[in-house]
Amino acid sequence: MLKVSNLNVSYGDSRVIHDVSFTVADNAAVAIVGRNGMGKSTLLKSLIGMVPVKSGSVELDGNELSKLPSFKRVQAGLAYVPQGRMIFPLLSVEENILSGLETGRYDGVPDFIYEFFPVLKEMAGRKAGNLSGGQQQQLAIARALVSKPSVLVLDEPTEGIQPSIIKEIAQSLNRLRKELGIAVLVSEQVLSFAMEVADEILVLDLGRVVRTATKSAVDIEEVRSYLTV
Repeated sequence: MLKVSNLNVSYGDSRVIHDVSFTVADNAAVAIVGRNGMGKSTLLKSLIGMVPVKSGSVELDGNELSKLPSFKRVQAGLAYVPQGRMIFPLLSVEENILSGLETGRYDGVPDFIYEFFPVLKEMAGRKAGNLSGGQQQQLAIARALVSKPSVLVLDEPTEGIQPSIIKEIAQSLNRLRKELGIAVLVSEQVLSFAMEVADEILVLDLGRVVRTATKSAVDIEEVRSYLTV
């Protein structure tokens, strides 16, 4: 279980995340939704260690992570797919995937990667910068998965991707959860995507969690009111 308790994050004197608390149970999926500028990316970056935590706790399976560097958090079981994908455009698809093997849990690209994302096998030798946005997103997820995480963290995975590919990514994440037994934490603005992949929805507004509901109990219109400009 990933447990976040009373988390506060600041940029200088400006607090961005205010006393945020939530849990992601084993094999569960939680979506954090909100407009741009509400703190979603900052929150996820603080979990993986890219932004320092001012106060509060980040625990994974009872181990405190908030003071650890990012690579130690990956070793502990967190994997991060950044906003904008951030693949290495001049490396091949396979080289990008291999760059995620630093934890040493696999000796090479495991078979399940190409089973989940067959297009990556077809394009293994192609430069990653020549892939479409949707293919690059699949590559970024594959690169994260080879660290063999217990929690996969994704920041705005639908950004800049056409609707048909968004649906494919949602289906892939649901299958990954089921077959690999991993939990998923995702930040998102596309509510339909969040509803398709998540068991629980958290609404973040000005750095605070203002609504929490299971998928079956979500008030769609209320949540949409926090997503409109």
